[in-house]
Amino acid sequence: MNTYNSLASRDGFNQALRHFKAVGDIAADISEGYNLADIIQAAIAESQIEHGQVRAIVSALLKEKFNYAYSAINLSKNIEKAEKMASIFEKWSNLQIVLAYFDPNSGIQLINPSIKTQLEATLPFLHDELLVIYVDVLSGVSQERKNQFLSTALQDIAKVLYGGTVTPKKGYGGFRKRTIEQVEAPPVETDTAQDTSTQPAAAAPSGPTRLTPRYSVFVTNELFHNGNVEAWKKIIQAYNHKYPDNEVLIWYENERINDINTLFKWGKVKHGTPIVFSIRGSEFKEISKLQRYLFEGASPRFENFLTGAPNQILDIF
Repeated sequence: MNTYNSLASRDGFNQALRHFKAVGDIAADISEGYNLADIIQAAIAESQIEHGQVRAIVSALLKEKFNYAYSAINLSKNIEKAEKMASIFEKWSNLQIVLAYFDPNSGIQLINPSIKTQLEATLPFLHDELLVIYVDVLSGVSQERKNQFLSTALQDIAKVLYGGTVTPKKGYGGFRKRTIEQVEAPPVETDTAQDTSTQPAAAAPSGPTRLTPRYSVFVTNELFHNGNVEAWKKIIQAYNHKYPDNEVLIWYENERINDINTLFKWGKVKHGTPIVFSIRGSEFKEISKLQRYLFEGASPRFENFLTGAPNQILDIF
C-alpha cells in the first residue's frame, strides 16, 4: 500500500497540512514551557485538533522532537484519588510531567498530573490498563546527568501514582512553569436566551461584564444521559442562586448550548467527550468548585445531585 495515497485528494492534502500546522504550533508552545496535556485539552475544546490526532502528536513531539524520558506500565492496581498526588506534583515544578492513559472506552487521554481537576476528570486509572509516564526537566540539570536524573524521576512519579511516599530529589522543584488554564473564549453573541425553567432570573451585574476562559469537563459516564442533564441543571441552578450576577454558558463542539436538554437529545455525548463551560459576569468565585461538581454530574455519580424536592435549590456553594 502506498502511504502517500491520502495526499492525492484535496481533502487528504488539506487535512495533512492542518495536522502539520497544529503540530508546529504545539511544538512552539512546548518550547516555551507549556505542558502538552494542557495544550491538547485546550486545542480539542476549541476544535483546533481532533482526538484522533493526539497519539501521533505525542509520538512526534514528546518522543521524537523533545526526547522526553518515558516509562510504559500496565497498572498493578486501580488509581483512584487525585488530591495527594496533585499536591506533590505541583511542588515538583522543575519537572514537566505528562501522563498518557489508554482508556479502554475512549482511547488515549493526556493528563497534566499537577492539576487536580485534570486528574479527577480522568480517574480512576484501572488495573491492568496501560499508562505511559513522560517527563522532562525544565532547568538546571546538565546533559551528562540528565538521563540518570530522569530515570530516577520516572521511578518516583510511579511511586507517587501508587500512593507511596517519596523524598523529592534536588532539582525537582524551584521552577515557575507556564500554564494554560483554558482557551480564551471568542466574543459571545448578544442573544442570552437559555433554559430558564430551573434557573432564577439573574440580577443586573454590579460591575463591568467580563467572560472567563473556557473550562473543559470530560464525561466519565458511559453516556451523558437524562440523569446527567438533570444533575447539571441542579448544579447550575445552585451556582446561579449563589451568584446571580453570573451566567453559566455551556458549549459543545464549539457551539453555544442554550438548552442543556439538547445534550441528551442528541445522544452523541459519550464517555471521554469534553463539554465546555464559561462564565459571564463581573466577579468570578468558586469556579473550580463548579467545575468539580459538573465533573461529578457528568459521571456515574450524578445521582448525588438529584436529592430533595424537584424545585429545591441545592446548598452546595
